[in-house]
Amino acid sequence: MTIATADLYDDRGDALDSLALPLLDLGGRVAFDGPVRTVRCHRDNALVKQVLASPGEGAVLVVDGGGSLESALVGDMIAASAVENGWAGVIVNGAIRDRVAIAELPLGVKALGSNPRKSAKAGIGEVDVPVSIAGVVFVPGRHVWADPDGVLVER
Repeated sequence: MTIATADLYDDRGDALDSLALPLLDLGGRVAFDGPVRTVRCHRDNALVKQVLASPGEGAVLVVDGGGSLESALVGDMIAASAVENGWAGVIVNGAIRDRVAIAELPLGVKALGSNPRKSAKAGIGEVDVPVSIAGVVFVPGRHVWADPDGVLVER
């Protein structure tokens, strides 16, 4: 069971960073945690699809889409693949689509919003590199916790 982020921050505040973004809880699980994996991309979700189709082993994929809401980086098929492959969750600095279907999946999903528009599929971006979102750095391998109060990550 995931510890509440507020309690975790009370215990370990100086060792954690708190993400100050108004992310929405869009998955079927609102509390999730795991080791960080990352994708940096802009309006192109080919790498997101590829990574979530690989064994997740309880990890959380942090997707830095640059905050763009112009097209979705995760949809219901990609989210279902994440569930099948053992991912704990996905945190998207950008948009998703298929909100109703994703809300039914046993997967944590946080995103800025939604847009029904598909993204490109060229595979442009980077995988498992440190990404900075709203001044918080997500380093692959460090631990991230998410719940309705927000997102915390190890420094």
